[in-house]
Amino acid sequence: MNPTTSPAPKPESSTARRVLRAALRGLGLVAFLLLLAAGTVYAISQHRITRVHSLQARPVNVVSNAETIERGRHLTYTRACIDCHDTNFAGKAVVDDPMVARLHAPNLTRGLGGLPEDYSDLDFVRAIRHGVSRHGRALVLMPSEEYSNLSDEDLAAMIAYLKSLPPVNRARGPVAPGPVFRTLIALGEIKLGAAVIDHGAVRPVSVEARPTAEYGAYLAASCMGCHGPNLSGGKIPGAPPDWPATSNLTPHPTGRLASWTEADFFKTLRTHRRPDGTELHPVMPRVYAQLTDDETTALWRYLSSLPPLPSGSR
Repeated sequence: MNPTTSPAPKPESSTARRVLRAALRGLGLVAFLLLLAAGTVYAISQHRITRVHSLQARPVNVVSNAETIERGRHLTYTRACIDCHDTNFAGKAVVDDPMVARLHAPNLTRGLGGLPEDYSDLDFVRAIRHGVSRHGRALVLMPSEEYSNLSDEDLAAMIAYLKSLPPVNRARGPVAPGPVFRTLIALGEIKLGAAVIDHGAVRPVSVEARPTAEYGAYLAASCMGCHGPNLSGGKIPGAPPDWPATSNLTPHPTGRLASWTEADFFKTLRTHRRPDGTELHPVMPRVYAQLTDDETTALWRYLSSLPPLPSGSR
């Protein structure tokens, strides 16, 4: 044998190298596909977040007298604005999970870090009724689809109250959608209010606050963000993982309201405890205890009139 001749490679060694190369190619392909998917999700979600909405916001007549301001205070509280903007309306963290999102509500006062001095009544209308900033971009956190049905009179009262707030100095925290939030936006599971609101719809000038199912439907718009468009409850898209599924508000046997009386409903909203003594989850706003008797009756009559739907069929 020639001492300079290399021995022939062992068959099993050659096979192992082929398997390793194939595995590396496979991992490379997987990595490429993951990067492609991540890039696609980012591009779609970023387009929906930064898209400029062209609309003509119609002004409302804001009268800042004591009666109107008090009406506005009642509306902002019972529409759960303080759950995001805090009791002093200077904003706070609403979601703080890097995988989901880091979303902080803005400071609505005129203090440092709050609204600019030239923020107008029409800017308030754009934000509350249409879900867009003064520059036309969608407000990521603002659930304006719940407020877009407000009458001109009620919207004007809310604006009058917000303009009367004492200034609070508080800079806004980050508004940073995480990968979960972006994926849900890209898939259409989370829809920004500005994209789903009928911006050209004619809103009523005023709505009579009476204990009727019709007025209850007007009030129940604030429930749909959590309980779903048909109020059957279920998991809230994009909510933190520790948030529970919301309750079914239709009179279906799979929900609680089917076995409740009107008195049970009143007591639950007033005390934050169900008839069986269990406490409602903190996600459920306590401010609904401030609804008037007529408002609570109207809401009960509307919910009782809904078609019964299985829980979570949102």
